[in-house]
Amino acid sequence: MKEKKKKISLTTQIFAALILGCLCGVLMHYVVPSGYVKDTVFVNGIFYVVGNGFIRLMKMLVVPLVFCSLVCGSMAMGDTKSLGKIGVKALLFYLVTTALAISVALAVGHLINPGIGLDISGMEAVETSTAEAVSTADTILNIIPENPIAALANGEMLQVIVFALFVGILIAKLGERVDTVANFFSQFNDVMMEMTSTVMLAAPIGVFCLIAKTFSGIGFSAFLPLAKYMIGVLLALAIQCFGVYQILMKVLTGLNPVKFLKKFAPVMSFAFSTATSNATIPLSIETLDEKLGVSRKVSSFTIPLGATINMDGTAIMQGVAVVFAAQAYGIVLKPADYATVILTATLASVGTAGVPSVGLVTLSMVFASVGLPVEAIGLIMGIDRILDMSRTAVNITGDAVCTTIIAHQNKLLDRDIFNADLKKQK
Repeated sequence: MKEKKKKISLTTQIFAALILGCLCGVLMHYVVPSGYVKDTVFVNGIFYVVGNGFIRLMKMLVVPLVFCSLVCGSMAMGDTKSLGKIGVKALLFYLVTTALAISVALAVGHLINPGIGLDISGMEAVETSTAEAVSTADTILNIIPENPIAALANGEMLQVIVFALFVGILIAKLGERVDTVANFFSQFNDVMMEMTSTVMLAAPIGVFCLIAKTFSGIGFSAFLPLAKYMIGVLLALAIQCFGVYQILMKVLTGLNPVKFLKKFAPVMSFAFSTATSNATIPLSIETLDEKLGVSRKVSSFTIPLGATINMDGTAIMQGVAVVFAAQAYGIVLKPADYATVILTATLASVGTAGVPSVGLVTLSMVFASVGLPVEAIGLIMGIDRILDMSRTAVNITGDAVCTTIIAHQNKLLDRDIFNADLKKQK
């Protein structure tokens, strides 16, 4: 009998698509001349349509999947006290890691000194958008949906989470009287999980097109003037992702961080490719459940919450950008200013939409808080796409680490699944 051909796992396919997309994009930038075929047919045609079409498919899943998962999770848990504990723990974890992230970024910024010796006059600035500061009271009020249908339609994740929790808790309270409604949500949740698995089959093609389009438009020459700034951001992101998060996981759970990273790597590469936390929600929940043994009762709540309020990667970019702008414009910041930056960036991350490059808009709030010129944002916009991809990967890793820690503390983590050989789980 002939041996069955080994099927290449989706994980391997996504990594291969990522590398091939990079190579294809770089070759197109430097080797293929500009013209109708390159620019219209491939870059702005095939790559743009297929890549963005795949992101739209993932975003299509987010709201119904999160809503049903949350309803089912809170319905199964039933106990509002347990949900409250999970919510408070997640919120505190996210706020603390965001404050840590920006502190790391400020320290790395002063180590690298990205703005010293930079000739601003020779750099081209891009027009920037500014964000209006929202008061703490309004931030709290914005969590409560005035119209839950509108919140679902507009993808207002915090409002969706609040409404879904209410529905799930009340279904659990009413018990047998609402069996039909409970069954509907359970079955619809199964449909959404199956839909996620089906859409993910197209992931390698979508990832290839997204990466190829990005790199076909970015030349290495664009990086050179801002190389120190890029190195600073990437170094701080690496410290947060492979240092801070993994130490927290080891200390608080005793689990092996290397196993976590190996199993979660496909989700990180997917987040890197799409540069959107929201589109990664379905894959994060699925991977945590199937490969890391984290109960959906926890992940269906903490992952959407994290994608909405936990923006450690964005906070890191903002911290390094503050040091960069201050040095480039010769502005001396005092310790009190840095404390203001930490506080503002942490609060700005709450409610930041999980979509590409939104961090640049909220950065204007951080700059305004310490009197830095908003024009400085225009200098870093040209190279922000590649950094945006990297910080999205860090954002979703932070969400997953938090979820794993909370699941462990609430005895909702299957350690056998977590410790199982990755090859057997493929």
